[in-house]
Amino acid sequence: MTEGKPQTETVSAFTLFLQSFATGSNIRKRTRTVFQLGINVVCGWMAKELTRKFFFLFAATLVFLIFITVRTPRIYRSIPKPRWAAKICPFCISEETITPLNNTKHLLISAFMDQRVNGFDIRIIGLFRRDSIQPLYCLFCCEGHLSTTTPTNILQHSDNFGFPFVTTDVMCQIPQDCTPSHVTLLTQTEPDRQRIFNQTWLPIRNKKSEGNEGGKLQFNFTVCISNLFGDYNNVLQYAQTLEMYRMLGVDRVVIYNTSCGPDLNRLLQSYVQEGFVEMVPWPIDKHLNPSSGWLFSKYGGDVHYFGQLTTLNECIYRSMDRSRYVLLNDIDEIIMPYQHNNLMSLMNMLQQQHPKTGVFLIENHIFPKKPFEESKRGPLPRWRGVSGFNILEHIYREEPDRKIYHPHKLIIQPKSVEQTSVHEVLKMFGQMFKVPPDICRIIHSPISTPTQRPVEQLHVDTRLWDFKDQLLPAVTKILMIC
Repeated sequence: MTEGKPQTETVSAFTLFLQSFATGSNIRKRTRTVFQLGINVVCGWMAKELTRKFFFLFAATLVFLIFITVRTPRIYRSIPKPRWAAKICPFCISEETITPLNNTKHLLISAFMDQRVNGFDIRIIGLFRRDSIQPLYCLFCCEGHLSTTTPTNILQHSDNFGFPFVTTDVMCQIPQDCTPSHVTLLTQTEPDRQRIFNQTWLPIRNKKSEGNEGGKLQFNFTVCISNLFGDYNNVLQYAQTLEMYRMLGVDRVVIYNTSCGPDLNRLLQSYVQEGFVEMVPWPIDKHLNPSSGWLFSKYGGDVHYFGQLTTLNECIYRSMDRSRYVLLNDIDEIIMPYQHNNLMSLMNMLQQQHPKTGVFLIENHIFPKKPFEESKRGPLPRWRGVSGFNILEHIYREEPDRKIYHPHKLIIQPKSVEQTSVHEVLKMFGQMFKVPPDICRIIHSPISTPTQRPVEQLHVDTRLWDFKDQLLPAVTKILMIC
Protein backbone atom coordinates (compact mmCIF):
# COMPACT_ATOMS: atom_id res chain seq x y z
CA MET A 1 0.00 0.00 0.00
CA THR A 2 2.94 2.33 0.82
CA GLU A 3 4.55 1.72 -2.59
CA GLY A 4 1.36 2.78 -4.44
CA LYS A 5 1.04 6.17 -2.74
CA PRO A 6 3.66 8.10 -4.80
CA GLN A 7 2.00 6.98 -8.03
CA THR A 8 -1.43 8.17 -6.78
CA GLU A 9 0.01 11.56 -5.87
CA THR A 10 1.66 11.73 -9.29
CA VAL A 11 -1.61 11.12 -11.10
CA SER A 12 -3.41 13.71 -8.96
CA ALA A 13 -0.74 16.29 -9.63
CA PHE A 14 -0.77 15.53 -13.33
CA THR A 15 -4.62 15.85 -13.40
CA LEU A 16 -4.40 19.18 -11.55
CA PHE A 17 -1.80 20.32 -14.04
CA LEU A 18 -4.04 19.48 -17.05
CA GLN A 19 -7.06 21.22 -15.50
CA SER A 20 -5.02 24.32 -14.82
CA PHE A 21 -3.68 24.26 -18.37
CA ALA A 22 -7.19 23.91 -19.88
CA THR A 23 -8.75 26.73 -17.88
CA GLY A 24 -5.94 29.25 -17.99
CA SER A 25 -6.65 32.40 -19.99
CA ASN A 26 -3.26 34.17 -19.75
CA ILE A 27 0.00 32.88 -21.20
CA ARG A 28 2.16 34.06 -18.31
CA LYS A 29 -0.18 32.64 -15.67
CA ARG A 30 -0.46 29.32 -17.47
CA THR A 31 3.28 29.11 -18.05
CA ARG A 32 4.01 29.94 -14.38
CA THR A 33 1.42 27.36 -13.28
CA VAL A 34 2.94 24.76 -15.55
CA PHE A 35 6.46 25.32 -14.16
CA GLN A 36 5.37 25.36 -10.53
CA LEU A 37 3.41 22.15 -10.91
CA GLY A 38 6.28 20.61 -12.82
CA ILE A 39 8.80 21.46 -10.14
CA ASN A 40 6.57 20.18 -7.40
CA VAL A 41 5.89 16.97 -9.23
CA VAL A 42 9.55 16.44 -10.11
CA CYS A 43 10.65 17.08 -6.54
CA GLY A 44 8.02 14.68 -5.31
CA TRP A 45 9.24 12.06 -7.68
CA MET A 46 12.82 12.66 -6.70
CA ALA A 47 11.92 12.36 -3.05
CA LYS A 48 10.14 9.11 -3.64
CA GLU A 49 12.99 7.81 -5.78
CA LEU A 50 10.91 7.14 -8.86
CA THR A 51 12.50 5.30 -11.67
CA ARG A 52 14.49 7.37 -14.15
CA LYS A 53 12.46 6.05 -17.09
CA PHE A 54 9.14 7.42 -15.77
CA PHE A 55 10.76 10.74 -14.85
CA PHE A 56 12.09 11.34 -18.36
CA LEU A 57 8.72 10.43 -19.88
CA PHE A 58 6.92 13.05 -17.79
CA ALA A 59 9.60 15.67 -18.42
CA ALA A 60 9.28 15.22 -22.18
CA THR A 61 5.48 15.60 -21.94
CA LEU A 62 5.90 18.76 -19.85
CA VAL A 63 8.26 20.37 -22.34
CA PHE A 64 5.94 19.54 -25.24
CA LEU A 65 2.88 21.13 -23.56
CA ILE A 66 4.82 24.29 -22.70
CA PHE A 67 5.93 24.54 -26.34
CA ILE A 68 2.32 24.21 -27.57
CA THR A 69 1.11 26.86 -25.10
CA VAL A 70 3.67 29.43 -26.23
CA ARG A 71 3.24 28.81 -29.97
CA THR A 72 -0.59 28.70 -30.11
CA PRO A 73 -1.89 31.73 -32.13
CA ARG A 74 -3.84 34.36 -30.15
CA ILE A 75 -6.97 33.87 -32.22
CA TYR A 76 -7.36 30.36 -30.85
CA ARG A 77 -6.38 31.22 -27.26
CA SER A 78 -8.86 34.07 -26.68
CA ILE A 79 -12.43 34.04 -28.06
CA PRO A 80 -14.35 37.17 -27.06
CA LYS A 81 -17.73 36.74 -25.43
CA PRO A 82 -20.75 37.81 -27.49
CA ARG A 83 -22.18 41.20 -26.71
CA TRP A 84 -25.29 41.38 -24.51
CA ALA A 85 -27.35 42.72 -27.40
CA ALA A 86 -26.85 39.62 -29.47
CA LYS A 87 -28.97 37.68 -26.99
CA ILE A 88 -32.02 39.92 -27.31
CA CYS A 89 -31.95 41.39 -30.80
CA PRO A 90 -34.52 40.82 -32.04
CA PHE A 91 -36.10 39.12 -29.06
CA CYS A 92 -39.79 39.40 -29.96
CA ILE A 93 -40.73 39.81 -33.65
CA SER A 94 -44.27 40.88 -34.47
CA GLU A 95 -46.17 38.34 -36.53
CA GLU A 96 -49.32 40.47 -36.58
CA THR A 97 -50.55 42.98 -39.15
CA ILE A 98 -51.36 45.44 -36.35
CA THR A 99 -48.91 45.86 -33.45
CA PRO A 100 -49.55 48.13 -30.43
CA LEU A 101 -46.64 50.45 -29.65
CA ASN A 102 -45.55 50.16 -26.02
CA ASN A 103 -46.29 53.10 -23.70
CA THR A 104 -48.43 54.88 -26.33
CA LYS A 105 -51.95 54.87 -27.78
CA HIS A 106 -50.58 54.17 -31.26
CA LEU A 107 -50.59 51.14 -33.56
CA LEU A 108 -47.78 50.06 -35.90
CA ILE A 109 -48.49 48.32 -39.19
CA SER A 110 -45.33 47.77 -41.27
CA ALA A 111 -41.77 49.01 -41.73
CA PHE A 112 -40.21 49.57 -45.16
CA MET A 113 -36.87 50.66 -46.54
CA ASP A 114 -37.61 53.96 -48.31
CA GLN A 115 -34.74 56.26 -49.30
CA ARG A 116 -36.68 58.48 -51.70
CA VAL A 117 -36.90 61.33 -49.16
CA ASN A 118 -33.56 63.00 -48.50
CA GLY A 119 -32.15 62.29 -45.04
CA PHE A 120 -34.31 59.26 -44.26
CA ASP A 121 -33.98 55.52 -44.81
CA ILE A 122 -36.96 53.89 -43.07
CA ARG A 123 -40.70 54.52 -43.26
CA ILE A 124 -42.91 52.95 -40.59
CA ILE A 125 -46.63 53.05 -41.38
CA GLY A 126 -48.91 53.35 -38.37
CA LEU A 127 -52.26 54.44 -36.99
CA PHE A 128 -51.63 57.20 -34.44
CA ARG A 129 -54.03 58.95 -32.12
CA ARG A 130 -53.90 62.56 -33.21
CA ASP A 131 -54.05 64.10 -29.73
CA SER A 132 -51.22 61.94 -28.32
CA ILE A 133 -48.29 62.56 -30.65
CA GLN A 134 -44.97 62.44 -28.78
CA PRO A 135 -41.27 62.25 -29.70
CA LEU A 136 -40.17 58.79 -30.80
CA TYR A 137 -36.82 57.18 -31.55
CA CYS A 138 -35.87 54.36 -33.89
CA LEU A 139 -33.82 51.46 -32.58
CA PHE A 140 -32.43 48.95 -35.07
CA CYS A 141 -31.35 45.35 -34.89
CA CYS A 142 -28.12 45.33 -36.89
CA GLU A 143 -27.23 41.73 -37.71
CA GLY A 144 -27.72 40.62 -34.11
CA HIS A 145 -26.62 43.70 -32.17
CA LEU A 146 -28.38 46.90 -31.21
CA SER A 147 -27.79 50.26 -32.84
CA THR A 148 -27.83 53.64 -31.23
CA THR A 149 -31.22 55.37 -31.30
CA THR A 150 -32.03 57.88 -34.04
CA PRO A 151 -34.68 60.63 -33.92
CA THR A 152 -37.84 60.37 -36.01
CA ASN A 153 -39.95 62.65 -38.13
CA ILE A 154 -43.66 61.93 -37.54
CA LEU A 155 -45.85 62.73 -40.54
CA GLN A 156 -49.62 62.61 -40.08
CA HIS A 157 -51.54 62.21 -43.33
CA SER A 158 -53.67 65.23 -44.16
CA ASP A 159 -56.87 63.21 -44.68
CA ASN A 160 -58.44 61.99 -41.43
CA PHE A 161 -62.15 62.93 -42.00
CA GLY A 162 -62.34 64.07 -38.38
CA PHE A 163 -61.54 60.71 -36.77
CA PRO A 164 -59.28 60.48 -33.68
CA PHE A 165 -56.84 58.05 -35.37
CA VAL A 166 -54.97 58.97 -38.53
CA THR A 167 -52.62 57.16 -40.90
CA THR A 168 -49.10 58.23 -39.92
CA ASP A 169 -45.61 57.78 -41.37
CA VAL A 170 -42.64 57.63 -39.00
CA MET A 171 -39.42 58.42 -40.82
CA CYS A 172 -35.93 57.79 -39.46
CA GLN A 173 -32.34 57.29 -40.51
CA ILE A 174 -30.22 54.17 -40.18
CA PRO A 175 -27.06 54.85 -38.13
CA GLN A 176 -23.64 54.17 -39.58
CA ASP A 177 -22.14 50.69 -39.41
CA CYS A 178 -25.59 49.11 -39.23
CA THR A 179 -27.18 46.68 -41.66
CA PRO A 180 -30.66 46.50 -40.15
CA SER A 181 -33.04 43.58 -40.23
CA HIS A 182 -35.66 44.86 -37.74
CA VAL A 183 -36.72 48.14 -36.19
CA THR A 184 -38.73 49.24 -33.18
CA LEU A 185 -39.85 52.61 -31.80
CA LEU A 186 -39.00 53.93 -28.34
CA THR A 187 -40.28 56.84 -26.29
CA GLN A 188 -36.83 57.38 -24.72
CA THR A 189 -33.54 58.06 -26.40
CA GLU A 190 -31.59 55.89 -23.91
CA PRO A 191 -33.86 53.10 -22.68
CA ASP A 192 -32.88 50.55 -20.05
CA ARG A 193 -32.38 46.89 -20.84
CA GLN A 194 -35.73 45.81 -19.47
CA ARG A 195 -37.56 48.26 -21.72
CA ILE A 196 -35.69 47.00 -24.78
CA PHE A 197 -36.32 43.41 -23.71
CA ASN A 198 -40.08 44.09 -23.78
CA GLN A 199 -40.09 45.74 -27.21
CA THR A 200 -41.77 44.17 -30.24
CA TRP A 201 -39.76 44.40 -33.46
CA LEU A 202 -41.00 44.93 -37.00
CA PRO A 203 -39.15 43.26 -39.90
CA ILE A 204 -37.90 45.77 -42.46
CA ARG A 205 -39.33 45.08 -45.91
CA ASN A 206 -38.29 46.20 -49.40
CA LYS A 207 -34.61 45.88 -48.57
CA LYS A 208 -32.43 45.98 -51.67
CA SER A 209 -30.42 42.81 -52.07
CA GLU A 210 -26.95 43.23 -53.48
CA GLY A 211 -26.93 43.01 -57.27
CA ASN A 212 -30.74 43.03 -57.50
CA GLU A 213 -31.46 46.77 -57.46
CA GLY A 214 -32.75 46.69 -61.03
CA GLY A 215 -34.25 43.23 -60.94
CA LYS A 216 -37.36 42.22 -62.85
CA LEU A 217 -40.62 42.91 -61.06
CA GLN A 218 -42.78 39.96 -60.10
CA PHE A 219 -46.08 41.47 -61.26
CA ASN A 220 -47.26 43.95 -63.88
CA PHE A 221 -50.57 44.81 -62.16
CA THR A 222 -51.72 44.53 -58.55
CA VAL A 223 -55.19 45.49 -57.33
CA CYS A 224 -55.50 46.71 -53.72
CA ILE A 225 -58.93 46.03 -52.21
CA SER A 226 -59.85 47.52 -48.84
CA ASN A 227 -61.56 46.73 -46.61
CA LEU A 228 -63.60 43.57 -46.16
CA PHE A 229 -65.65 43.58 -42.96
CA GLY A 230 -69.00 42.56 -41.46
CA ASP A 231 -70.87 39.60 -42.90
CA TYR A 232 -70.33 40.64 -46.51
CA ASN A 233 -71.14 37.58 -48.59
CA ASN A 234 -71.57 38.82 -52.18
CA VAL A 235 -69.92 35.79 -53.74
CA LEU A 236 -71.14 36.27 -57.30
CA GLN A 237 -69.95 39.85 -57.67
CA TYR A 238 -66.56 38.97 -56.14
CA ALA A 239 -66.10 36.02 -58.51
CA GLN A 240 -67.10 38.07 -61.55
CA THR A 241 -64.88 41.00 -60.61
CA LEU A 242 -61.82 38.86 -59.86
CA GLU A 243 -62.19 36.88 -63.09
CA MET A 244 -62.70 40.11 -65.04
CA TYR A 245 -59.49 41.52 -63.62
CA ARG A 246 -57.65 38.32 -64.47
CA MET A 247 -58.76 38.71 -68.10
CA LEU A 248 -57.60 42.34 -68.11
CA GLY A 249 -54.10 41.27 -67.09
CA VAL A 250 -54.03 41.64 -63.29
CA ASP A 251 -51.49 39.33 -61.63
CA ARG A 252 -52.30 39.78 -57.94
CA VAL A 253 -55.24 41.04 -55.86
CA VAL A 254 -54.51 42.08 -52.26
CA ILE A 255 -57.50 42.05 -49.91
CA TYR A 256 -57.42 43.33 -46.31
CA ASN A 257 -59.84 41.12 -44.42
CA THR A 258 -61.43 41.88 -41.07
CA SER A 259 -64.34 39.49 -41.58
CA CYS A 260 -66.68 38.17 -44.26
CA GLY A 261 -69.44 35.62 -44.81
CA PRO A 262 -68.65 31.88 -44.96
CA ASP A 263 -69.45 31.48 -48.67
CA LEU A 264 -67.22 34.37 -49.66
CA ASN A 265 -64.45 33.09 -47.42
CA ARG A 266 -64.47 29.72 -49.25
CA LEU A 267 -64.31 31.51 -52.60
CA LEU A 268 -61.39 33.70 -51.55
CA GLN A 269 -59.47 30.76 -50.08
CA SER A 270 -59.64 28.98 -53.43
CA TYR A 271 -58.08 32.07 -55.06
CA VAL A 272 -55.44 32.22 -52.32
CA GLN A 273 -54.43 28.61 -52.98
CA GLU A 274 -53.78 29.33 -56.64
CA GLY A 275 -51.79 32.49 -55.78
CA PHE A 276 -54.07 35.05 -57.44
CA VAL A 277 -55.37 36.58 -54.18
CA GLU A 278 -53.30 37.63 -51.16
CA MET A 279 -55.40 37.84 -48.01
CA VAL A 280 -53.95 40.19 -45.39
CA PRO A 281 -55.50 39.75 -41.92
CA TRP A 282 -56.80 43.08 -40.68
CA PRO A 283 -58.16 42.70 -37.10
CA ILE A 284 -58.68 46.42 -36.60
CA ASP A 285 -61.77 45.73 -34.50
CA LYS A 286 -59.55 44.03 -31.88
CA HIS A 287 -57.71 47.30 -31.24
CA LEU A 288 -60.12 50.16 -32.07
CA ASN A 289 -63.77 50.91 -32.61
CA PRO A 290 -63.70 51.21 -36.41
CA SER A 291 -66.32 53.19 -38.25
CA SER A 292 -68.29 51.71 -41.12
CA GLY A 293 -68.61 55.18 -42.62
CA TRP A 294 -66.28 57.84 -44.00
CA LEU A 295 -67.16 60.89 -41.84
CA PHE A 296 -66.66 61.09 -38.08
CA SER A 297 -69.41 63.68 -37.49
CA LYS A 298 -71.96 61.37 -39.10
CA TYR A 299 -70.83 57.84 -38.24
CA GLY A 300 -68.58 58.17 -35.16
CA GLY A 301 -65.91 55.62 -34.24
CA ASP A 302 -62.13 55.74 -33.91
CA VAL A 303 -60.96 55.42 -37.48
CA HIS A 304 -62.28 56.01 -41.00
CA TYR A 305 -63.99 53.08 -42.73
CA PHE A 306 -62.20 50.23 -40.88
CA GLY A 307 -58.81 51.85 -41.52
CA GLN A 308 -59.17 52.09 -45.30
CA LEU A 309 -56.61 54.87 -45.70
CA THR A 310 -54.00 52.90 -43.79
CA THR A 311 -54.51 49.70 -45.79
CA LEU A 312 -54.31 51.54 -49.11
CA ASN A 313 -50.97 53.07 -48.14
CA GLU A 314 -49.68 49.78 -46.74
CA CYS A 315 -50.63 48.02 -49.97
CA ILE A 316 -48.69 50.55 -52.06
CA TYR A 317 -45.51 49.93 -50.07
CA ARG A 318 -46.14 46.18 -49.94
CA SER A 319 -46.27 46.24 -53.75
CA MET A 320 -43.53 48.80 -54.37
CA ASP A 321 -40.72 46.40 -55.19
CA ARG A 322 -42.79 43.71 -56.85
CA SER A 323 -45.42 45.38 -59.08
CA ARG A 324 -45.10 47.80 -61.98
CA TYR A 325 -48.58 49.27 -61.47
CA VAL A 326 -51.05 49.30 -58.58
CA LEU A 327 -54.80 49.84 -58.94
CA LEU A 328 -56.56 51.37 -55.91
CA ASN A 329 -60.28 50.64 -55.95
CA ASP A 330 -63.12 48.80 -54.21
CA ILE A 331 -64.40 45.34 -55.08
CA ASP A 332 -67.58 46.76 -56.65
CA GLU A 333 -65.44 48.78 -59.08
CA ILE A 334 -63.67 47.62 -62.23
CA ILE A 335 -61.16 49.93 -63.92
CA MET A 336 -62.12 49.18 -67.50
CA PRO A 337 -60.26 50.17 -70.70
CA TYR A 338 -62.67 51.17 -73.48
CA GLN A 339 -60.22 51.33 -76.39
CA HIS A 340 -57.98 48.40 -75.41
CA ASN A 341 -58.64 44.81 -74.45
CA ASN A 342 -56.25 44.75 -71.50
CA LEU A 343 -54.58 47.04 -69.00
CA MET A 344 -51.07 46.63 -70.37
CA SER A 345 -52.04 47.96 -73.80
CA LEU A 346 -53.80 50.87 -72.10
CA MET A 347 -50.82 51.76 -69.90
CA ASN A 348 -48.30 51.40 -72.71
CA MET A 349 -50.23 54.02 -74.66
CA LEU A 350 -50.63 56.34 -71.67
CA GLN A 351 -46.99 56.07 -70.63
CA GLN A 352 -45.83 56.79 -74.16
CA GLN A 353 -47.96 59.94 -74.23
CA HIS A 354 -47.11 60.93 -70.63
CA PRO A 355 -43.65 59.56 -69.84
CA LYS A 356 -43.16 61.58 -66.63
CA THR A 357 -46.52 60.60 -65.15
CA GLY A 358 -46.82 58.11 -62.29
CA VAL A 359 -50.41 58.72 -61.20
CA PHE A 360 -53.44 58.22 -63.49
CA LEU A 361 -56.91 59.26 -62.30
CA ILE A 362 -59.80 57.16 -63.60
CA GLU A 363 -63.28 58.70 -63.53
CA ASN A 364 -66.00 56.93 -61.55
CA HIS A 365 -69.26 55.94 -63.34
CA ILE A 366 -72.14 54.37 -61.44
CA PHE A 367 -74.03 51.45 -62.99
CA PRO A 368 -77.19 51.09 -60.86
CA LYS A 369 -78.73 47.67 -60.28
CA LYS A 370 -82.04 48.63 -61.84
CA PRO A 371 -83.54 48.82 -64.36
CA PHE A 372 -82.64 45.67 -66.32
CA GLU A 373 -85.12 44.24 -68.82
CA GLU A 374 -84.07 40.68 -69.58
CA SER A 375 -86.59 40.30 -72.41
CA LYS A 376 -85.01 43.18 -74.32
CA ARG A 377 -81.35 42.51 -73.57
CA GLY A 378 -81.20 38.73 -73.86
CA PRO A 379 -80.99 36.06 -71.16
CA LEU A 380 -78.01 35.90 -68.79
CA PRO A 381 -77.10 33.05 -66.47
CA ARG A 382 -78.48 33.48 -62.98
CA TRP A 383 -76.13 31.07 -61.14
CA ARG A 384 -79.04 29.99 -58.94
CA GLY A 385 -78.19 29.42 -55.31
CA VAL A 386 -75.08 31.66 -55.36
CA SER A 387 -75.23 34.59 -52.96
CA GLY A 388 -74.77 38.06 -54.40
CA PHE A 389 -75.89 39.69 -57.63
CA ASN A 390 -74.93 39.52 -61.29
CA ILE A 391 -72.94 42.59 -62.42
CA LEU A 392 -73.62 41.68 -66.06
CA GLU A 393 -77.13 42.98 -65.47
CA HIS A 394 -75.72 46.43 -64.72
CA ILE A 395 -75.84 47.88 -68.23
CA TYR A 396 -77.24 51.35 -67.56
CA ARG A 397 -74.67 54.02 -66.74
CA GLU A 398 -75.24 57.32 -64.99
CA GLU A 399 -73.60 60.40 -66.45
CA PRO A 400 -71.63 62.15 -63.69
CA ASP A 401 -72.29 65.76 -62.83
CA ARG A 402 -68.89 67.32 -63.43
CA LYS A 403 -70.03 70.70 -62.12
CA ILE A 404 -69.58 69.35 -58.59
CA TYR A 405 -66.85 67.23 -57.03
CA HIS A 406 -66.68 63.89 -58.78
CA PRO A 407 -64.52 61.06 -57.39
CA HIS A 408 -61.82 59.16 -59.23
CA LYS A 409 -59.86 56.01 -58.48
CA LEU A 410 -56.21 55.45 -59.24
CA ILE A 411 -53.71 53.56 -61.34
CA ILE A 412 -50.26 54.37 -60.02
CA GLN A 413 -46.63 53.48 -60.32
CA PRO A 414 -46.00 52.71 -56.64
CA LYS A 415 -42.53 54.27 -56.60
CA SER A 416 -44.12 57.58 -57.66
CA VAL A 417 -46.35 57.80 -54.59
CA GLU A 418 -45.46 58.73 -51.01
CA GLN A 419 -48.93 59.08 -49.46
CA THR A 420 -52.41 58.47 -50.83
CA SER A 421 -56.04 59.03 -49.92
CA VAL A 422 -59.03 57.21 -51.39
CA HIS A 423 -59.70 59.39 -54.44
CA GLU A 424 -56.42 61.31 -54.80
CA VAL A 425 -52.74 61.15 -54.02
CA LEU A 426 -51.55 63.29 -51.10
CA LYS A 427 -47.78 63.27 -51.78
CA MET A 428 -46.07 62.10 -54.93
CA PHE A 429 -43.02 62.28 -57.15
CA GLY A 430 -43.64 63.15 -60.79
CA GLN A 431 -46.84 64.16 -62.54
CA MET A 432 -50.53 63.23 -62.54
CA PHE A 433 -52.95 62.77 -65.45
CA LYS A 434 -56.73 62.49 -65.62
CA VAL A 435 -57.59 59.79 -68.14
CA PRO A 436 -60.52 60.73 -70.46
CA PRO A 437 -63.56 58.47 -69.82
CA ASP A 438 -63.77 57.40 -73.44
CA ILE A 439 -60.34 55.78 -72.97
CA CYS A 440 -60.87 54.27 -69.52
CA ARG A 441 -63.54 54.57 -66.83
CA ILE A 442 -64.68 52.81 -63.68
CA ILE A 443 -67.62 50.43 -63.94
CA HIS A 444 -69.04 50.93 -60.45
CA SER A 445 -71.77 48.43 -59.57
CA PRO A 446 -72.85 49.21 -56.00
CA ILE A 447 -75.34 47.12 -54.06
CA SER A 448 -77.60 50.15 -53.81
CA THR A 449 -77.66 53.81 -54.88
CA PRO A 450 -79.09 56.70 -52.84
CA THR A 451 -81.17 57.98 -55.75
CA GLN A 452 -82.73 56.25 -58.74
CA ARG A 453 -82.60 58.19 -61.98
CA PRO A 454 -85.19 57.74 -64.74
CA VAL A 455 -84.19 55.47 -67.60
CA GLU A 456 -84.19 58.47 -69.95
CA GLN A 457 -81.23 59.92 -68.04
CA LEU A 458 -79.15 56.73 -68.28
CA HIS A 459 -76.84 55.46 -71.01
CA VAL A 460 -76.74 51.84 -72.15
CA ASP A 461 -73.20 50.55 -71.63
CA THR A 462 -72.57 46.85 -72.24
CA ARG A 463 -68.76 46.97 -72.18
CA LEU A 464 -68.67 44.01 -69.78
CA TRP A 465 -70.55 41.93 -72.32
CA ASP A 466 -67.57 42.16 -74.69
CA PHE A 467 -65.86 39.66 -72.34
CA LYS A 468 -68.93 37.48 -71.78
CA ASP A 469 -67.75 34.46 -73.75
CA GLN A 470 -64.68 34.15 -71.53
CA LEU A 471 -66.17 35.47 -68.32
CA LEU A 472 -69.18 33.14 -68.03
CA PRO A 473 -67.29 29.82 -68.11
CA ALA A 474 -64.52 31.20 -65.89
CA VAL A 475 -66.99 32.27 -63.20
CA THR A 476 -68.93 29.00 -63.44
CA LYS A 477 -65.70 27.01 -63.01
CA ILE A 478 -64.52 28.86 -59.90
CA LEU A 479 -67.98 28.64 -58.32
CA MET A 480 -68.00 24.87 -58.84
CA ILE A 481 -64.59 24.58 -57.17
CA CYS A 482 -65.53 26.47 -54.04
